[in-house]
Amino acid sequence: MFNKLAAATLALALALPGLLLAATPVNINQADAAAIAKSLDGIGQAKAEAIVAWREAHGPFKKADDLKHVKGIGKATIERNRAAILLADDGSAAAATAGADAPAKKAQRSKKAAMAETAAEE
Repeated sequence: MFNKLAAATLALALALPGLLLAATPVNINQADAAAIAKSLDGIGQAKAEAIVAWREAHGPFKKADDLKHVKGIGKATIERNRAAILLADDGSAAAATAGADAPAKKAQRSKKAAMAETAAEE
């Protein structure tokens, strides 16, 4: 009995750090640096201030991948936070992923068009 309890406790202890580092959704086009730093994993106050400065100089981010233009933010950081990066007030991260899956959507549309064409020929 003790071994099962110890194993469960150990498993929970190992899982907690990952849960504590999970990103919290944040609108990078409206949030201040403190909110961005608090919400995104791997983004401290200095990088959050750089995000706000870039936004003020260049206008709102159009997609999550635009964060690559901010010094110190790379592809891995964007991917780690992609689900939490919001671009609009609708509370959905779907806008943040726009563009990331465009090739897949285009291929899907092409497949549907081909199927429709084949059905029309029959």
